[in-house]
Amino acid sequence: MKSFQKATAALLASLMLVSSAGCGSNTTPASSAAPTGSSVPAANTDSAKTLRIYGWNTEFQDRFNTYFKDAGKLPEGINVEWVITPNENNAYQNKLDADLKAQDSAADKIDIFLIEADYALKYVDSDYTLDVKGDVGLTDDDLKDQYQYTKDIATDSNGKLKAVSWQATPGLFAYRRSIAKDILGSDDPAKVQQALSDWDKFNAVAKTAADKGYKMLSGYDDSYRTFANNITSPWVDANDTIHIDPIMMKWVDQTKEFTDKNYNNKTSLWAPEWGADQGPNGKVFGFFYSTWGINFTLLGNSLATPVAEGGKAEVGNGVYGDYAVCQGPANYYWGGSWICGAKGSDNVDLVRDVMKTLTCDAATMKKITEDTEDFTNNQTAMGELAKSDYKSAFLGGQNHIALFAEAAPKINMKNISKYDQGMTEEFQKAFKDYFDGNVTKDQALDNFYKAIIEKYPNLKRAS
Repeated sequence: MKSFQKATAALLASLMLVSSAGCGSNTTPASSAAPTGSSVPAANTDSAKTLRIYGWNTEFQDRFNTYFKDAGKLPEGINVEWVITPNENNAYQNKLDADLKAQDSAADKIDIFLIEADYALKYVDSDYTLDVKGDVGLTDDDLKDQYQYTKDIATDSNGKLKAVSWQATPGLFAYRRSIAKDILGSDDPAKVQQALSDWDKFNAVAKTAADKGYKMLSGYDDSYRTFANNITSPWVDANDTIHIDPIMMKWVDQTKEFTDKNYNNKTSLWAPEWGADQGPNGKVFGFFYSTWGINFTLLGNSLATPVAEGGKAEVGNGVYGDYAVCQGPANYYWGGSWICGAKGSDNVDLVRDVMKTLTCDAATMKKITEDTEDFTNNQTAMGELAKSDYKSAFLGGQNHIALFAEAAPKINMKNISKYDQGMTEEFQKAFKDYFDGNVTKDQALDNFYKAIIEKYPNLKRAS
């Protein structure tokens, strides 16, 4: 899953080995689910008795420990080694790439590694990943309940499924109930959605919010995914020519307007100020968040006293219970993590068991959602919860699973490309200077092209 609050420089410099045997203890992730350091495993003399898993934070580790290992599904005598490397400065991919290249000669084989949507095709369209059906052994019947877009992201150019996910990550607009009452007269999700159902209405509410002393959004990047996920063609065509979809310039224009009119707080994703805007002293109406963001990031940021400092996730601590969600002006998704079986693994049967339990078993996935409020990748399980009396205390008693279940089937991945991560990073970076007033729009555009072609020398600007 994406992306949580950035680790400190000290943590990035540190190394730690996280290892658990079949009878070992659980490892609990930090409340922010941030990358916590880089794990370097010790040499293993018997690779087949060790399941080695590569990731960038501890989220999947928690899922694995709770719903696979502690559920008694890890075979006796199998040791689990976690190689955790943070995402910052591309460190995770650099580490993974180096070790995958050395897989054939390595004494300690990689068995499983995690990938994210923005760079999924880099690994999906490679020889480093096992065919989920042909090599690992999952069947169409096993996979039938997974949301189609999660399979589309992980399908290579030859039509082979190369990874599976335990989660689906449709996005919603998470708003403060108390602020909604003040600016709209109601905090009811249906009425708030009616007021925010398209961008013209959204922009009009932004003015109303500003007139009452609130910000509509926190910063520059908040609405980015709602535009980027709705492009009408890929960033790069078959001739390696870059195409900026008109909808991306609509994001630029909206964000510049929000900045100039003080409809936002000029923050950036994951900055301390952005996190603070979600807390008790924040005066921001809402945040675009997908499934993981609500329970992993927003909940933690809402608390006056963090759980790590003795606080409780309950009404009365900060603004816990003051948030709700609605669909917002556009359908989108954000993030998600996929499980890949590494070619050369000497534990393919165990890889299959992990994938089947954590991404195909309806009972397990329903339990994950009930325990964590995460939205899992099983249409039967999520459909049951959507129609049930399930409630989120954090969201004031709302059944947000029903909204996610409605949004997930609408996600369309036909325009995904292997350049998406780089495009997102450089586009946001280039236009931040424009939002800050340091360059013109044309200069920002030129800077984007220069940076992206430097990153991907094979690409060219449209003539």
